[in-house]
Amino acid sequence: MADIRMMQSSAAWRWAALLGFALITPVGLPAGGADRRPLEVRRRCAGDPLLSNQAVALRAAPEQRAPALQQLGPGEPMRVLRSWRGSSGQRWLQVQAADRRGWLAVG
Repeated sequence: MADIRMMQSSAAWRWAALLGFALITPVGLPAGGADRRPLEVRRRCAGDPLLSNQAVALRAAPEQRAPALQQLGPGEPMRVLRSWRGSSGQRWLQVQAADRRGWLAVG
């Protein structure tokens, strides 16, 4: 009788372990099974226009004291011509917006 209870107890532990493994293991897998895909990096093409997300001043030179040539509104397309880092560490982009060229402070 003791042998039967011991076998039942051992079988119960095996089933409990198997059930626990079956319930917890899928948590570590990605949705859809083990098919993991690399992260897609989408890059902007070089010819695509850059769009401003806020109103910015287009300046005559890469300096804060330079006169503003025009105010660019949000969503206005511009093309980046070159990048510049000033002596103070400020980063600037020379852009062309419509028929005007000028400098924008970045960051």
